[in-house]
Amino acid sequence: MKIALMFPGQGSQTVGMGKDLYDKYPKAKEVIDQAGDELKKIIFEGPEETLKMTKYTQPAVFTVSMAAFEVLKENIDFSKNEFAAAGHSLGEYSALCAAGFFSFKDGLAMVKARGEYIQKASEENQGTMAAVIGMEEAAVQNICLQASAEGVCEPVNFNSPGQIVIAGTVSAVNKAVELATAAGAMKCVVLNVSGPFHSSLMSSAADMMAQELKKYGFADPQFGVYANCDAVLTKDSAIVKDKLVRQIKSAVKWDESVKNIISEGFDTFIEVGPGKVLAGLLKRIDRTKKALNIEDGASLEKTIKAIRTEA
Repeated sequence: MKIALMFPGQGSQTVGMGKDLYDKYPKAKEVIDQAGDELKKIIFEGPEETLKMTKYTQPAVFTVSMAAFEVLKENIDFSKNEFAAAGHSLGEYSALCAAGFFSFKDGLAMVKARGEYIQKASEENQGTMAAVIGMEEAAVQNICLQASAEGVCEPVNFNSPGQIVIAGTVSAVNKAVELATAAGAMKCVVLNVSGPFHSSLMSSAADMMAQELKKYGFADPQFGVYANCDAVLTKDSAIVKDKLVRQIKSAVKWDESVKNIISEGFDTFIEVGPGKVLAGLLKRIDRTKKALNIEDGASLEKTIKAIRTEA
């Protein structure tokens, strides 16, 4: 059976996420305890405003995703199935960790640093993001080009057909929303985020991350991961660091990544971690594919049953 693992990014967090897994499964408890008491308290108790801060959100989502993955690994035979993985933005670190490129301890340290660097860059280069619904890619590219007269404005998340997120300076993004609405976009939503993620305004965070990643050794993985920056399957530990640096300041090619996974014969997708954002995007990309998820005991049992039934 060919199973694609999807790992969520920033925006999927909720106060209390992972608590059910923590209470029911020793492996999940072991992972979350490794994250330390401060982060565990924020994950389980909040407050929401603290959890939403990038420097906490990123290690929190990574930790809960890896707890869910460890429980999954205990319950299905990885040797009898073929796997590939992808993670949305921050989730790429979860995907790489699950594949075996690096340990949970190293992954958590990298993600903490990444969250701090992105928060710092966001404070230095203030901006925003907006989702443009119901427009073709070329039309969104053209609108961003026009809006760039007001400042930085770039398409940064190609999530699914007809759902593209743009980012940049506030005035330029607002101009793009105005232009997209006038051009017939179904809907435009300015997102409640703390910065212009994945845009060129994140260059300083990428530079700092390049230095940070020099501290770590990466191993060869058990399965490949589709990289955000180019949607290409990556198995070579030597080039992963470069792709992680590029990822911070370039667009997330999620739609293309999922299509590439499907073209390789994967038809069962499991979202591993909080929420069902990626399962929802999969339905927009190809609703013939099975979308499962693991975020608590009930969803875990349902997913395991579905996999064992098909095996």
